[in-house]
Amino acid sequence: MAWEAESPPKADRSFSELLSDLAGETTLLIRQEVRLFKAELAEKLGRVGRGASMLMAGAVLAFSGWLVLLAASVLGLATVLQPWLAALIVGIVVLAIGGVLVLVGRSRFDSDALVPRRTINSLREDEA
Repeated sequence: MAWEAESPPKADRSFSELLSDLAGETTLLIRQEVRLFKAELAEKLGRVGRGASMLMAGAVLAFSGWLVLLAASVLGLATVLQPWLAALIVGIVVLAIGGVLVLVGRSRFDSDALVPRRTINSLREDEA
């Protein structure tokens, strides 16, 4: 605030002083915005990191549960069939389901599906 007391009133200041003040305040504003951006980005990345850790832990637990369910299905089927045949049947069924999911998922990644058609159309409209 002492700086404001030393500067002449705004009406009496020269154009070069006003430009100098504008440059100084613009630099200060940009620095403050960069600091805010860094702080906000650090906060968001920390939150994303914690979320990714929880997601990974949940995926590992879900996969473990899936393996236990597969083992239980083999053991259940082994009560009416020989154990090797029960394991073979469960394995073939799981592989078939996995194969279908891979094929369907791969079809979603064809080159035509990845083209951002709405954006391209919007850019063409803006160009005209």
